Amino acid sequence: MSATTTEEKLPCDEVITVSEQRTIYKTAKWWKAVILGESFGKRFVAVYLWQNKNGEWKQKHKLKINGKDDWEKTKPVVDELVLKL
Repeated sequence: MSATTTEEKLPCDEVITVSEQRTIYKTAKWWKAVILGESFGKRFVAVYLWQNKNGEWKQKHKLKINGKDDWEKTKPVVDELVLKL
């Protein structure tokens, strides 16, 4: 499957097949998005942050969730810390 047609193509590595994507925000310098992707036969959800340097998007951060169990371990910790913001 390819990226959704309602949003522009994300600057993900070519080994990643993007099934679905949601842009959180995009400015001239920063682009944050969440994808449902597949790589090497494994599906995952990932949150990406790219930075635009000299007209080229470079990945700065990625949080990859490999499955429901991984998310169930991660989510409560994030929820707890977000309350302290």
